[in-house]
Amino acid sequence: MPKMKTKSSAKKRFKMTATGKVKSAQAGKRHGMIKRSNAFIRDARGTATLSAPDAKIVKKYMPYDR
Repeated sequence: MPKMKTKSSAKKRFKMTATGKVKSAQAGKRHGMIKRSNAFIRDARGTATLSAPDAKIVKKYMPYDR
């Protein structure tokens, strides 16, 4: 059986933690910072872990990173 391919877009955007959760960058920080509140910008620093339903989809895209 041939190997499954990893989606290139997923491997660029997501990382797996040691416990199998999916880490991603915070959403909403690419542009338009003037209209965002300072509290939003502060809270959206760093990375976040995806919810279980979203992580399930990403894990399908990355079959060998479990």
